[in-house]
Amino acid sequence: MTDRRRVAAVIVRDGCVLMVRERGLGPTGRHDGPEYWTLPGGGLEQGEEPEDGVRREVAEEVGLRALGVRYAYDAPYPSGWTSCFRVEVAPGEPVLGVDADLECDCPRMVGLIWVPLSRGTDGESVMVPTLLSNCVVDPEPGA
Repeated sequence: MTDRRRVAAVIVRDGCVLMVRERGLGPTGRHDGPEYWTLPGGGLEQGEEPEDGVRREVAEEVGLRALGVRYAYDAPYPSGWTSCFRVEVAPGEPVLGVDADLECDCPRMVGLIWVPLSRGTDGESVMVPTLLSNCVVDPEPGA
């Protein structure tokens, strides 16, 4: 883990939390390695406040506009500790973004999904994992 400061958004709608499917770097140096699910988020830019960073990441990665942002908890992440924020977003459906910072032409972000929270959980009183790897997530819960 590095000292890089990160932020992530916990966006809950209808008992599900929004996550982004990403590909890690493979042996060729391209984003064709293992896939995993993560909360929308990323590293803070120089001089950026965490609340502003999470708003920017939500817009870049899932195309939603953050209305309210509240600090929730810190969690470990492979590239650095992550400050997680509960984020209320404007109405609308998420749209997968593009990572313009990549030096390669291969996509890192490859999907979006609403992952069901445990029954009776409102997303307010639990810590949502920032990263899910080596797991199968049913893309159509309840189907």
